[in-house]
Amino acid sequence: MVATGQAESRAQLARLSGLAASSVSLRVEQLIEAGLFTEEGAGASRGGRRPRRLRLAREAGVFLVADLGAHHARLAAVDLSGTPRAVGDLAVDISVGPEAILTAVIDGLRALTGEHGLHDVPVRGLAIGVPGPVDPATGQVVSPSRMPGWNDFPVREFAAAQAGLPVLVENDANLMAVGEHRASWPDLDNIMVIKLGSGIGCGVIVDGRLHRGRGAAGDISHVRIHSEATVDCSCGHPDCLEAHASGAALAASLAAQGITADSPAEIVDLVTDGVPQATAAVRHAGQLIGDVLTALVNFFNPDALVIGGSLSNAEPLVATIRGAIYQRCLPLATRNLEISTSRSGRDASILGAGHLLLDQSDTWIDHTLTR
Repeated sequence: MVATGQAESRAQLARLSGLAASSVSLRVEQLIEAGLFTEEGAGASRGGRRPRRLRLAREAGVFLVADLGAHHARLAAVDLSGTPRAVGDLAVDISVGPEAILTAVIDGLRALTGEHGLHDVPVRGLAIGVPGPVDPATGQVVSPSRMPGWNDFPVREFAAAQAGLPVLVENDANLMAVGEHRASWPDLDNIMVIKLGSGIGCGVIVDGRLHRGRGAAGDISHVRIHSEATVDCSCGHPDCLEAHASGAALAASLAAQGITADSPAEIVDLVTDGVPQATAAVRHAGQLIGDVLTALVNFFNPDALVIGGSLSNAEPLVATIRGAIYQRCLPLATRNLEISTSRSGRDASILGAGHLLLDQSDTWIDHTLTR
């Protein structure tokens, strides 16, 4: 509550939490002693003496965040309110396997904090986003596509042992959904966030909270689509959406036509440069994605559909998705629906990770108080 600005005094904490003032005061004293809180100045008075204002201590700590992709990792240190203090990129190849990648990422995060003068600031927790389904109970990646060696690997346990920190492991599209919602759409309760990169992911916000289901909620990548040409997906089934419309699928299609694009960003560059084969490919992908989203929009009836990831910068792709949804969905489902590209851009997942770590603050506070 203090980190997000909902409360700035002990009295406000007691009123908002429903706890006794004595209990709140005891907890606040513990947090001050632990170096997390500071009291300074004077807050607004509601009658009587003005209360001292509670703030997070400037050096209360940071969370570390790693958002893993197929060929890169976005690294960050965020303060305890979820605001990035340092951000960097690390080239990785997710197919190398979990031990090597996680070790490199943790080393990269340590280097990042040192480069930005944060080496003396306590690290309170670590969040890792992965491009595959995550069992929320165990922190394991379950049957991912294009992630050899990661299936059932204990990511949370391994990373916690390497970093000596409480660790949150989450699907990258889920992190993006939380980041977009908290940073850009806080007044909307129901949102779908689509991540279009090397793969395809979807995060779902229901009644203002991330909906995980049993870990596979929002996984639209393996929805079967209708296509003239059959393509086998990495999951073993034919004609999954990801096998036809993901960045990896588009790159393979273009390669068959003699056009090289090693990443989704390079596909976007080809579209921007007006290469007709690339434009046709993303329009076809947009139609397939739009057909799948049509059913989901009718079913879920969200307030907003946000399209993010590297491929969201391809304007013809987004326009085709938008057109398919407006053409095929029920008028009531689209009457007030906002379809938009990401407002938080590359840092959406980082912002989401910071907020989820803050939501689980009991874990890292207990870790801090017992060290």
